[in-house]
Amino acid sequence: MPQKISVIINTRNEEKNIAKAINSVKWADEIIVCDMYSDDKTAEIAKDLGAKVIFHKRVNYVELARNFAISKAKNDWILVLDPDEQIDEDLAKRLQALVNKSSSFDFVEIPRKNIIFNKWIKHSGWWPDYQIRLFKKGSVVWQSQIHSKPQAKGTGLKLASEEKWSIIHQNYQTIEQFISRMNRYTQIQAEELKKSGYKFRWQDIFDKPLNEFLSRYFTNEGYKDGLHGLSLSLLQAFSFFVVYLRVWETTKFKEQELNLAEFENQTTRVSKDINYWIKESKGAKGLKKFLKIFKR
Repeated sequence: MPQKISVIINTRNEEKNIAKAINSVKWADEIIVCDMYSDDKTAEIAKDLGAKVIFHKRVNYVELARNFAISKAKNDWILVLDPDEQIDEDLAKRLQALVNKSSSFDFVEIPRKNIIFNKWIKHSGWWPDYQIRLFKKGSVVWQSQIHSKPQAKGTGLKLASEEKWSIIHQNYQTIEQFISRMNRYTQIQAEELKKSGYKFRWQDIFDKPLNEFLSRYFTNEGYKDGLHGLSLSLLQAFSFFVVYLRVWETTKFKEQELNLAEFENQTTRVSKDINYWIKESKGAKGLKKFLKIFKR
């Protein structure tokens, strides 16, 4: 007997995206849209397209509503999709074939193709961006922390990192969208950092963004994504900067001694780190020019 799949999509004010997401999974046996009382026509569009619409109270990020939505699915196999994602025909056929061919696995890790600022980002830590999205009901649970990976039990299967097997993610489309999400996410991340027992250090508004930039742009070869890679690496670094400033804000901006000698050591180390990565990164055109700008 063919195995049935339920698709779960959590939404809040997604009228611009929801139709594409639903239409890409019309082959599924059940489509559930779990809406957080959107102010727009998200729920209406979903109903018109044949999805079952349920509601969850508004929360600041989706992880807090995932498990509730999953619990309402009637089928044994669950496919989780975000409203700004789509499943192409090749991947759809592969997933259906997998659940009908074998029961030797409990969850599937699927690569995700991130389209950011109108470009598929193939480096900078954005590819293959594996996501646990297809699983047997009961084998995967989402945690309450923002952007946390779900906990999975049992045997996993990892699809090859090929474009035809990837979820298409229409990620950041504008700078405004990035800034808007950053404003919301950094507040939550700062609160979680504070709850973990972290004590603010002024050095962290220097070190943490720098480490993020070096990781994105050099370790993950963001320079191969051209101007997109540079821009995204800097934006991600700025996001880290804001997180730690927000933690400082919770101390009512308590003053800390800023030692100029130590600050000078920090800036010297930055130059050394970037020079090192330029030498290590073969074919990194334009990096020397960037370093000169950075030093100025």
